[in-house]
Amino acid sequence: MRLKSVCQRVRAYLGCGRARLSASGLRAQPKNATADSGAGLERRDPRFTSAAPLAYKNRHLQAVCELAGTRALKTIPWWEPEIGEAERDLVVQVLESNFVNDGDVTTRFERRVVELLGCRHAVGVTNCTSAIFLALVAAGVGPGDEVIVPDATFIATANAVSMAGAKAVLVDIAPETLTMSPAAFADAITPRTKAVVPVHVSGRSADLDAIMAIAAANNITVVEDAAEAFLSRRQGRALGTFGAMGCLSFSPMKLITTGQGGMVITDDDALHLRLRQLKDQGRPIRGTGGDDPHPIVGYNFKLTNLQAALGLGQLETLDKRMDHVRRMYAAYRDGLEGLNAVTVLPFDIDDGALPLWVDVIVERCAELAPFLRERGIDCRPYWHPIHTQPSYLLPDERFPVATEMMPKAVWLPSAFSVSEADVARVCRTIREFLAD
Repeated sequence: MRLKSVCQRVRAYLGCGRARLSASGLRAQPKNATADSGAGLERRDPRFTSAAPLAYKNRHLQAVCELAGTRALKTIPWWEPEIGEAERDLVVQVLESNFVNDGDVTTRFERRVVELLGCRHAVGVTNCTSAIFLALVAAGVGPGDEVIVPDATFIATANAVSMAGAKAVLVDIAPETLTMSPAAFADAITPRTKAVVPVHVSGRSADLDAIMAIAAANNITVVEDAAEAFLSRRQGRALGTFGAMGCLSFSPMKLITTGQGGMVITDDDALHLRLRQLKDQGRPIRGTGGDDPHPIVGYNFKLTNLQAALGLGQLETLDKRMDHVRRMYAAYRDGLEGLNAVTVLPFDIDDGALPLWVDVIVERCAELAPFLRERGIDCRPYWHPIHTQPSYLLPDERFPVATEMMPKAVWLPSAFSVSEADVARVCRTIREFLAD
């Protein structure tokens, strides 16, 4: 079939502005949309929207192109959740039970996390932001207090401090790991410092030996932000279990997902009771919504049976998920070896570190991200340093490492659907970019 005919047939089917055939396959450009957005097909198939999973879009475009006698260029997703029959079956069971609120399934999920992490207690909540907020309030943090937070983290970490009425004190990061600098933490301590929130970026442990020692010497509560570090370990111990409390995330871009959801873990019985009360309108145990005692002021941050069912289903493939992210890291480490312009940030796999996402430092990162996307490879540049955001604006000079390093950092495709052949393609494309 002639090239012109192939492209015409794809344009007609997708309603796209153009279709282009290259040696690597066929790419369709929808009207008024970025490549692979699916905008031109929305009128024909309501599932094919900008919010639809990339895997579905790729399969749909592949089928169209097979009709046209060519091969589609697969878009490699940065990340997307993987949900199977086990999750569907468990969610249906909850629906059929007609009890969709926080209940026995949530308790089962909490107990399973306790078993996996080796902690005493786990309290399911709506998300990791509320988890950090509740942990801080349980630790007695409030107005007039200061909480130290690294400049390199999702803004939710600082926002949780603000929610508690305290001041988020930002500190610089270590260049080798992009996690909190212990020296910067020590320098930021004042008489008002009540807590510190080290963040385990991408599942890579912060320097907990130093941070815990500094905190203990100054009577500062450690609340670990382990949103990206579920089941990542340090010295044989799960991240999130070192401090007084640890906070987990089960959002769609994590090792397992409950849609949205989070958890606070602790070994402290008194903190556990306080967390139970704070998350459920002051009640220490589940109530009826009627004549329940409410001994303290609390909030509504419950994790429902529906969400917990999804989480329990995700845990059924946990070993496969963990093996996948380890293989992704090894494949990128080996595939990018020898490139002086690229640094694959370290993970101590032998020590138990679990690399949720593969992050690299690239000198021309602002150019690399669009270069990859133009070639069907999704990626996610790092957050902006929190000190550059309007709500927390501070001079760059106070954060030299974060200011220099974060604009150079990017997460490469690591989704469960990404194969080692896909990683090889990503690495080839990065080498092509650097050769220019």
